[in-house]
Amino acid sequence: MKCAALTGISPEVIRDLREGRPRTIELQSTQNIVTIAGIESGTSVQIFMTSTDVDDLGPGDGGICVDLLSSSISMKRIVEYSKGIYYEERERMSARVQVKYCFSSVVREVFHEKLCSPTYVEVLKSSSYHAG
Repeated sequence: MKCAALTGISPEVIRDLREGRPRTIELQSTQNIVTIAGIESGTSVQIFMTSTDVDDLGPGDGGICVDLLSSSISMKRIVEYSKGIYYEERERMSARVQVKYCFSSVVREVFHEKLCSPTYVEVLKSSSYHAG
């Protein structure tokens, strides 16, 4: 299954999502924001999340697949003044996503063309069997 990938996610966040409750996460990584921006709003989408950095992501890396419940991208403007003469204006973009855990998975193949393009991965659904 091919899906968008969010990389560099904290292991604590991934562990919290595995408990099954929906969580809202704020993303500030440019690569992750570009990936979220490439997803059509209002569609039922599964996203792969991993703590591995995008540069190190490769076949065999583990993570989780989540359902994207909602997403929004916002821009904040910050203006700093110094001694009344000099001021600096900066902008910070962030994305907020609400996701819910589906299943654990492993990367089969990575599709990442360049720096400002979305990251996609082909994932394999991990199976777990319980003797009973």
